[in-house]
Amino acid sequence: MKQGVIAVKKILLFALSTTLLLSSCVFPTSSIQTDLGGLPPIPGFADDIHDVMLPAEMEWDRARSMAIKTESFHGGVWHYTGKVETVSLKDYMFTAMQDSGWKLVGEAASTDIMFAFVKPHKTCMMIISEGTFGSTALTLYVTIDKTAAVKLNPFGEPATKPQPQQNAMDSGYPMAY
Repeated sequence: MKQGVIAVKKILLFALSTTLLLSSCVFPTSSIQTDLGGLPPIPGFADDIHDVMLPAEMEWDRARSMAIKTESFHGGVWHYTGKVETVSLKDYMFTAMQDSGWKLVGEAASTDIMFAFVKPHKTCMMIISEGTFGSTALTLYVTIDKTAAVKLNPFGEPATKPQPQQNAMDSGYPMAY
């Protein structure tokens, strides 16, 4: 019986040491750093919306994102996560949006940080929140009215200016009292 317990302990010790060795190969504690000459990380774009810049550390979460494109509308919800500090991401997004011509129209903060930006025919609301295991989450809610950009109505037809209505005083006819 005592030999069986010793054999089990040896197997467990072997399994534990093998797991530790393999995990150090698969999940190295030090990453390979290359010197880029002080260049900042290359930012990316949110989907194909080229005026919403994202830091290179943020990765798109396909399962929590969705988009819609029609002839008159483009928008959706894009979710990203990354190992960045919440305040750092807030500062980056604020600066990047203003650099791209977006106007800040609202900001709120509690446990999450929310921004609302607008451009002619575009809106972008973003929520920055603490994720799990030191990650930060960024969710973008973007709407683009493509018809407003090219002066079409929602049906894709040229928008016409409404004719001003004439009142009785402008008609040149006498008014009845």
